[in-house]
Amino acid sequence: MPYSILTDRAILRRRHWIDELAQISGRFGEDTARVERELSAEIEQEGTTALLDHLYLCGAIPEEYGRDTSAEKLYSKYTDTLLSAAFCQIGLTSIVLTERADAADVEVVGPNYSFVADAKAFRLSRTAKNQKDFKIEALNGWKHGKPYAMVVCPIYQLPARTSQIYQQAIARNVCIFSYSHLATLVEFSKAGGACKAQELLMSILKCSEQLNPTKDSLAYWTSVNRTMLSADAAILPIWQQERVLTLESIAAAKEEALTTFAYQREQVMRMSREEAIRYLIQDRNIDGRERVVRSVSDNGILAIL
Repeated sequence: MPYSILTDRAILRRRHWIDELAQISGRFGEDTARVERELSAEIEQEGTTALLDHLYLCGAIPEEYGRDTSAEKLYSKYTDTLLSAAFCQIGLTSIVLTERADAADVEVVGPNYSFVADAKAFRLSRTAKNQKDFKIEALNGWKHGKPYAMVVCPIYQLPARTSQIYQQAIARNVCIFSYSHLATLVEFSKAGGACKAQELLMSILKCSEQLNPTKDSLAYWTSVNRTMLSADAAILPIWQQERVLTLESIAAAKEEALTTFAYQREQVMRMSREEAIRYLIQDRNIDGRERVVRSVSDNGILAIL
């Protein structure tokens, strides 16, 4: 049966992986390979249940990770691996690309279509997001001959009214999707079979082709949502439960972040004056920025004759 509530097991799985991703060896390539290996083994052992647990909660970068840290970067690879696993779950062939800088993070091949994809995650505390955060134009350039591209985002971080990202996506044939929609597709592959799920994904990728470029989110999501709901009668009960799960996932993400902030606030309040000063110096990276300033020197360009 599809989930009707977000389970305690999903919350505990999330906690385990937050801690796991924080175990940095200092060798990013090895850490990335370890995450892919362990995550693939977990999903292979526990099946769709484990994958869906991840998809429900993965859209929020843990607030306990420092900004621009190795843990935050490794979290990005974790979401890419989940995205690839979801496509494999519906019977497609998918790999995570780790070496190339001028390419999407995930490449997917099906029986009669192929596309590239990118997974996005954001901190709940981040207020300002712009069109570049969603990489629509970059994904279009990273197709490298493939007809389609997809970016998958947490649904609550997507613009709900108007945004240039929808106009860009329609004009460049890039599909904007959410983890909620993707979870629905994975569930549907269980109920309706992999072939039907693959056909539905193809129809979703083609949605942009049927629209005139517009910033209106209503036009875009109406097309995507109706395409999914009209595909098969089995979609509706999954869709209804996914709407509940989305609300519960948001609540769980908020509780996780607020708990982190409460802990951090308490730690600061317990500091001595000297500890607080050291913490501020480290937090603002004053020593590191000072080293960069001291390293600036004349590059000798004017002496080149």
